[in-house]
Amino acid sequence: MSEIFRDTAERVRELSEPIVEAEGMELVDVEYLREGGRWVLRLFIDRPEGVGLDDCQSISRQVEKLLDVEDVIEPAYSLEVSSPGIERPLKKREHFEQFAGRQVEIKTYGPIGDPPRKNFKGRLLGMGSGGEIEVEIDGKTFAVPFDKVAKAHLALDLDALAKDLRGK
Repeated sequence: MSEIFRDTAERVRELSEPIVEAEGMELVDVEYLREGGRWVLRLFIDRPEGVGLDDCQSISRQVEKLLDVEDVIEPAYSLEVSSPGIERPLKKREHFEQFAGRQVEIKTYGPIGDPPRKNFKGRLLGMGSGGEIEVEIDGKTFAVPFDKVAKAHLALDLDALAKDLRGK
């Protein structure tokens, strides 16, 4: 992602996060990218009981007004607000604690560990005492430095999904 995309997404995050939090939700992620010949700004929101269409519409209206006033994005763009979905991105250290026990996929910027690897798919154990993300793969624990994570998200885990559905 180019620097201008990152800077724009970060500025939108700074402006939007107080709005989302005031509504009792978390701003999970912000994406700003060119897709299919058009600019798209995506906000992913969540809360423990999940978000619905009304939540997304409310946040969309509020953020749209604020971004118009602040004039953060020059070209025309589409604003999309949605739930992060089943394969929710993990962005903050707290996310790696919150979802301990779940299946995750983590990609790093470069090879790490022994044997060296860039892709880690396994059970998230949480954050280690040294601030690294601990992932169990085939009975072996890997420590992934937080600052080396390029992308991380929950992996589709049908057993966990069935358990969550039974609980609701």
